[in-house]
Amino acid sequence: MSTTVGETGADFLAVNVGLGQNITCVIMFVLLLIALFIQLNTHRNTPWIYWLTVVLVSIVGTQITDLLTDGLNVSLYLSTSIFSIVLTLIFTIWYRIEHTLSIHEIVTRPRELFYWAAILCTFALGTAAGDLATEALGLGFIWGAIIFGILIGICFAAWRMGANAVLTFWVAYILTRPFGAALGDFLTQDKIYGGLGIGAMWTSILFLSIIGMLVFKAQLNTNINKNQPMQTNH
Repeated sequence: MSTTVGETGADFLAVNVGLGQNITCVIMFVLLLIALFIQLNTHRNTPWIYWLTVVLVSIVGTQITDLLTDGLNVSLYLSTSIFSIVLTLIFTIWYRIEHTLSIHEIVTRPRELFYWAAILCTFALGTAAGDLATEALGLGFIWGAIIFGILIGICFAAWRMGANAVLTFWVAYILTRPFGAALGDFLTQDKIYGGLGIGAMWTSILFLSIIGMLVFKAQLNTNINKNQPMQTNH
């Protein structure tokens, strides 16, 4: 949901609202910094803060790619390659310093900073790779979503059959980005371009509403578990 909102939300603010890419990017970047500051200084599991940060990261990551592609005329081939190299460097440095890439081991400030840097890069990479597959390579929105969805399914099957959990998680996580980009374009683009023509505004509202309900449920469960008395065995 958040990967698709990153695609549709960025388009809605920049095009439908008329803010333009530059202003949208600045506003979302400032909001992301605020949310990230709160997240980094929250010392317990707080779902709404975490997922707010994820949604903002998704929008900013999408905006970075759109700014390079539409504003600076950077080729999708080049931007996809650059973000792939940057993400590889982040993982390499992260592993060399911390000796783990597992999300279950993110218990220190440096590891969390590495995590959010990787997440931002995956959103930017996913937007570039998704647009490259669906537009530059001519797969179209439907086939782009289907192919990336199948690849995610393969990662899940590999994990179930005993493949390395950390590796399959990150590969699947990266693939959700172009999958969300392709799905977002399929829902929002006009029918003459191969989409459903729902529009960025309604798609964003729908997906944000679903995210809101899921996060509310998660936050409610977190509060219930926090307030339950600790059980002891006698």
